[in-house]
Amino acid sequence: MFRGLRDRVERLAGRLRGEVELDERRLEEVLQEFEFSLLESDVALSVAEEICQELRSALLGRKVNRREVEGVVRETLRRYLMELLSIPAQSLEERIRAKGEKPFVIMFVGVNGSGKTTTLAKLAHRLLSQGFSCVFAASDTYRAGAAEQLERHAERLGVRLVKHERMSDPAAVAYDAIAHARSRGKDVVLIDTAGRMETNVNLLEEMKKIARVAKPDMVIFVGDALTGNSAVEQAERFNSAVEIDGVVLTKADADAKGGTAISIVHAIRKPVLFLGTGQSYGDLEVFSPERLVKEVVG
Repeated sequence: MFRGLRDRVERLAGRLRGEVELDERRLEEVLQEFEFSLLESDVALSVAEEICQELRSALLGRKVNRREVEGVVRETLRRYLMELLSIPAQSLEERIRAKGEKPFVIMFVGVNGSGKTTTLAKLAHRLLSQGFSCVFAASDTYRAGAAEQLERHAERLGVRLVKHERMSDPAAVAYDAIAHARSRGKDVVLIDTAGRMETNVNLLEEMKKIARVAKPDMVIFVGDALTGNSAVEQAERFNSAVEIDGVVLTKADADAKGGTAISIVHAIRKPVLFLGTGQSYGDLEVFSPERLVKEVVG
């Protein structure tokens, strides 16, 4: 009896304070708007749906001021995205120094046209500016002109390039580059691999062979920030083939809305390390979760 009276008093007090309980009906209306905003930010549909389901679970039954419902949902989304995107990780430079033994081997993977070779050169420029010595491995032996493109970057940056004949074994190129770096005391080997679609089984097997031979200390997936849903499928397939350690998203300056970063991290739970923001060597930004969340959530 007293419990029922207490409940009625609490409900009355809540109405006087302007409180409402976030039930399914109220949440559905607000979360639908947030799902649309996530989709407009290029978040993959499956990821947007899962995020909204997480928010529903976190908010259902909470009592809030009726005028603050949207603000409460927005703040919960902000905290969720910050936690998702702020995966603890050493910086690349810290990882290189922590290994001690030379060389530190980085393998770049991704689909055709994602910007792997340019990203490799940008990252080498960053490492060179911090005093690390580098060697390039031209393990993209399939694409016509691939080795020549990497060679131009090597000449501009003053980096040794190891290459073989076209259509030769990509894993052998990586092996020779690592052997060269070890004998010369070089700090980092950066391996450029052939762009391959995530559905091409033969090329994925070739990529696995490079990884077995090179035993990279770090595998970086290079994705196009404008690809949206496709980037999730690509990241998942590459991560299952050769475990990814970090992500670089290119074309982040071309009206990218941030959703691809959210989608990839949600799918594979690996950190975004850098954003490519232009064509110059210096156009490589350290990824900022705070900045992205502010752009998406407001």
